[in-house]
Amino acid sequence: MIENDPQTSLELDTNLSPEDLARADLYGLLALLFYEAPSTELLEKIAQFGQDIEAGQQDESSLLHGPWQDLVELAKDSRAQDWQEEYENAFIGVGKQEIFLYGSYYLTGFLNEKPLAALRADLQKLGLQASSDITETEDHIACLCEVMRYLIAGEDLGVCNLTQQKIFFDQHIRTWSGELFETLQSHPSSKFYRLVGALAGTFFDIEGQSFDML
Repeated sequence: MIENDPQTSLELDTNLSPEDLARADLYGLLALLFYEAPSTELLEKIAQFGQDIEAGQQDESSLLHGPWQDLVELAKDSRAQDWQEEYENAFIGVGKQEIFLYGSYYLTGFLNEKPLAALRADLQKLGLQASSDITETEDHIACLCEVMRYLIAGEDLGVCNLTQQKIFFDQHIRTWSGELFETLQSHPSSKFYRLVGALAGTFFDIEGQSFDML
């Protein structure tokens, strides 16, 4: 979803602490779930290996336990086709989407507004840009989760560090994502993504509280 310019390394650090590895994994999973409906293979992986991600949260696991287990159980008992239908109805739709996944919409009421321009400028400073294969704008929640995964797990320590994580999260995610996750949890046609919203909302609350302590 996000790629770098030739001067910036996109290699991922394989020597992360268990906490950071779990954070990066969860951002990566959320990016996949928000970018498109999960495949049968991804649902099987969530059901089979879900406990591994949860265990990596350590002190945070008590807060994430409920939302994560709800998602794991749903992955066991649902079909990819059902997720696909809900995804298309909620996030693509015919004519107008029911639920928007873009930061500009929540911050201004419109798409492709000033927040997107500011985000693109900051991504350029980080040496990042949207992949040419991606049709979504950079303020899509999946793209933002992918950026956070990189800022946690990337090997370029000049960019991939806790300070940059906090700055990016506070400026481009924290200001609006809570409204998205609340919308997902309260929307009458949201069954599967209601639980994704609950997990993401809890995780982002933990992230925000942790960054506040810096």
